[in-house]
Amino acid sequence: MPDLHDDDAGGLAPPTAAEIDALLRAALSPTFLEVIDESAAHAGHSGANGLGWGTHFRVRIASPLFAGRPRVARHRLVYDATQDLMARGLHALAIEVTD
Repeated sequence: MPDLHDDDAGGLAPPTAAEIDALLRAALSPTFLEVIDESAAHAGHSGANGLGWGTHFRVRIASPLFAGRPRVARHRLVYDATQDLMARGLHALAIEVTD
């Protein structure tokens, strides 16, 4: 696990994959969920924090709450569940909705 220390996000540690996982499980009751921290692959890019973790994530998710909703509405549910992490340095969230 990364060392949780202060950074440039207002003194708060960047989010972790485990935190995103917990938020999405609580909000969306997924039947499938995978959260991958891809931050290291974005080192030096816009939004990277220099730590190599906590800025760029990929989420693969299936949830019964997505039934009958268009893709944009499904993504909005994911973004709404993770909104508070933006202030902590979450810069990019790639969302793959599965059935």
